[in-house]
Amino acid sequence: MPLAAPIRDEFVALLGERDVLSDPVRTRTYECDGLTGSRVVPELVLLPRTADDVAGCVRVCARHRIPFVARGAGTGLSGGALPVADGVVIGLNRLNRVLEVDPENRRAVLEPGVTNLEITAAAAPHGLYYAPDPSSQQVCTIGGNVAENSGGAHCLKYGFTTNHVLSLEVVLPDGSVVTLGSDSAEQSGPDLRGVFLGSEGTLGIVTKITVRLLRTPEVMRTLLADFPSVAAGGQVVSDIVAAGIVPAAVEMMDALAIEAAEGATGAGYSLDTPAALVVELDGTVEECEEQFAQVKEICDRHGCTRLHVAGSPEERANIWRGRKAAFAAVGRISPDYIVQDGVVPRTRLSEVLERIEAMGTEAGLRVANVFHAGDGNLHPLVLFSAADGETERAERLSAGIAELCVEMGGSLSGEHGIGTDKACSMPAMFGVDDLAVMDRVRAGFDPDHICNPGKLLPTPRLCGEKPGRYRPHPLEEAGLIERL
Repeated sequence: MPLAAPIRDEFVALLGERDVLSDPVRTRTYECDGLTGSRVVPELVLLPRTADDVAGCVRVCARHRIPFVARGAGTGLSGGALPVADGVVIGLNRLNRVLEVDPENRRAVLEPGVTNLEITAAAAPHGLYYAPDPSSQQVCTIGGNVAENSGGAHCLKYGFTTNHVLSLEVVLPDGSVVTLGSDSAEQSGPDLRGVFLGSEGTLGIVTKITVRLLRTPEVMRTLLADFPSVAAGGQVVSDIVAAGIVPAAVEMMDALAIEAAEGATGAGYSLDTPAALVVELDGTVEECEEQFAQVKEICDRHGCTRLHVAGSPEERANIWRGRKAAFAAVGRISPDYIVQDGVVPRTRLSEVLERIEAMGTEAGLRVANVFHAGDGNLHPLVLFSAADGETERAERLSAGIAELCVEMGGSLSGEHGIGTDKACSMPAMFGVDDLAVMDRVRAGFDPDHICNPGKLLPTPRLCGEKPGRYRPHPLEEAGLIERL
């Protein structure tokens, strides 16, 4: 039921009238994240400006048992920031300060609304950078990266967000404020920092993050190689790793993804190739030169049809611009699409991609593939037209691909999270006891289940009734029951 006026007044007293949005025209802006197929308009949107404001908002929610959802830039792709109809959204974009850059200890202290790329921009004058680099790094925020444990193209060598976060200031669901982790690499006791990272906003709201910075590599070498098949490119990846080479990044795109990305960016990708591989090495000059020669020999051995080496920082940036534009660029070749995210053993990439192609053919839908080939993190894009009634087919195919990854010995998600999108597939990967333990951990932080409810874990509400657009029950369609 709608929130009572006195409760809204409590939020207004805390934040001011202009930072409490209740007009449906304005709150509709927050109805979904990057998973646009599910939409819920929140009752209120709260726009705090400080960590104290966030804690105050959460205390009001706890006092009245009002469900709340934290939101960063809204770029998530799993429905993790989907609002609750009778709840509030707490937007964190105004907490966007770089509080400190400490070059001596190679760390930075940030508010959650700082974008991923702004961290490196602040560190660059000191010869430092922040390693995790999601494709949306220009707009995604560090708070959201913490929630999803985001990775990016360079996670093969440098790891995910969890490998670069030292400590977190967190507002718990009762409004209390705690620090998890420490500013040094060593800490005693249970790793609560690790528990919170990747919990998708279900355990609290992060208001301050201390991250580790790395020294900018002496040199980076980047190549773009075309192959006669995805299988050939996949074998190159396996051989590179077998040779003891750990590239900074190894990315692959298939023909559909290349068509979209090249059309959007003009980055110089070949439109007539079935697969393209981006390989980047970094380190000392001597190390890169030796390994680069090995990588080129491996590419030639597997039938590389074109090999372009970036000759300048501008050319390198252009190659990466094409790769990182791929998700959004798919909108050029399809009116609608779903971005999936799963992980498979690297040695089974070709097998999995063949299965995905067969599943797409059976469903009558196209699937474009972009993936972090070095660690087997797939991002199939299911292309469809909602106007032509293909939505449910696309959703079934997308869920089937995620569960295929588990079947092949992988996992449901590499970096996009579970959210609402894959919560109902969790039993494909975890047993009843596993899920019960996860739920108990969650209840330890949030006994009233008000913190981003309905995400991550399967529930009857979520898995029995798809959130978002209302779909009539078959008995209702048959005229045997009525919706009240």
